Amino acid sequence: MPKQILVVDDDNTFREFVVEVLLRKNYAVDAAENGQRAVEYMKSKNYDLVVSDIRMPGMDGLQVFEKALQLQPQARVIMLTAYASLEDAVELMHKGAFYYIEKPCDPDRLEILVQRALENQQLQIENHHLRTELKARYDFGNMVGKSKTMQEIFDHVAIVAQSRSTVLIQGQSGTGKELVARAIHYNSPRVNGPFIKLNCAALPQDLIESELFGHEKGSFTGAVKQTKGRFELADGGTLLLDEISEIEPPLQAKLLRVLQEREFERIGSGTSIKVDVRVVATTNRNLAEEIEKGNFREDLYYRLNVIPIQIPTLSKRKEDIPDLITHFIEKYNKENDKNIQGVTDKALETLMAYNWPGNIRELENYIERAIVICQDNHITDTHLPLDILSNESRGPQNNNSIQVGTTVREVEKQLILKTLEAHNGNRTTAADILGISARTLRNKLHEYGLAGIFRKGGPSSDEEDDEEDSDG
Repeated sequence: MPKQILVVDDDNTFREFVVEVLLRKNYAVDAAENGQRAVEYMKSKNYDLVVSDIRMPGMDGLQVFEKALQLQPQARVIMLTAYASLEDAVELMHKGAFYYIEKPCDPDRLEILVQRALENQQLQIENHHLRTELKARYDFGNMVGKSKTMQEIFDHVAIVAQSRSTVLIQGQSGTGKELVARAIHYNSPRVNGPFIKLNCAALPQDLIESELFGHEKGSFTGAVKQTKGRFELADGGTLLLDEISEIEPPLQAKLLRVLQEREFERIGSGTSIKVDVRVVATTNRNLAEEIEKGNFREDLYYRLNVIPIQIPTLSKRKEDIPDLITHFIEKYNKENDKNIQGVTDKALETLMAYNWPGNIRELENYIERAIVICQDNHITDTHLPLDILSNESRGPQNNNSIQVGTTVREVEKQLILKTLEAHNGNRTTAADILGISARTLRNKLHEYGLAGIFRKGGPSSDEEDDEEDSDG
């Protein structure tokens, strides 16, 4: 669809000249002979760009410009005048005009400025869409959980987000600490500022200081240019220090100073840099215990722990599992162009019985896997991984690790699964251990709907099936 442009000028000749220049670039152009007519156009149609003369009888160009800001907030505005002055130009640019051109103007120059204005406008639209998408992704609606604990966390996050205080989010790996941190940022007054993350566990200790504070050229071997650190990049926004317990005590002292003074120095520089950064820290460790061990500074802990948020494990909020499953099915249906409707009652029972040591991340990974391999409308037990199907992940068991009431068919199925799991899916080895032929094992896998799980990338390939067909 061509870009929509409105040209406003009381000079018929010049107005027609501008229109002709724009039409030859295949823009869609409307022309208004005065300000009143331009406002009528803007009330009935959306424009990407408004090109207006300043001095016109009745409603002048400055008034048209003000109306454009109200009626066409996404449009760019270029002002034209035969009476240029530096003061007028500065005032217009300050108010939001994209450019200010003297009349008469060269058509090539006009084309270039119009192109730049439209590119700038398109960039703003894309940035707006990206921020909207990010906000939706990390808004409270994407933090799934109707359990009492999670509802209390949502309420707390909504309040905390409006402050600039430091937040410490604690919880096991996979519980969603980063998601909470992003929700705090994207629901805060800092939403239009940057969200910068540093994973303190992913970097060697000698690199973390440079990543946090930046460095000057030549400050150490390999410092070939001046580099900004995460604090500087996060100015005006939020800095997430993920797994902060991994930072060693010497660097903890420098971090404490930044939190207290809100200023720091790049490595190799004696100049202090002031920043406006909100810090959100996460950890999967008990910092009180780390303090007792001498691994974490107590004064830094209190500086970080201004607003504490404790994220529960998935095993302590199992009532949220059905909603989380629905959420992940929707997500991975879109990514994989699938239309899985849900999980069977039996599969849900299996998922609810599992203890989820990997928390939400583990659940998400398993649902993604099930979506990929599922060829039916619903995820069943056959689409779930072996560790979930194993009796060891379930409730009360007898001394033989078999639940009372389990059918012979289910015991056989689980025995086959566990044997294959123990030998990386190798059918030939598993069959030998089970005391059956490879063909019998293959038939059992088909009978239980498990053949697809072990088919790709190993001894369970079609080549092995050919070998099995010759098995007596």
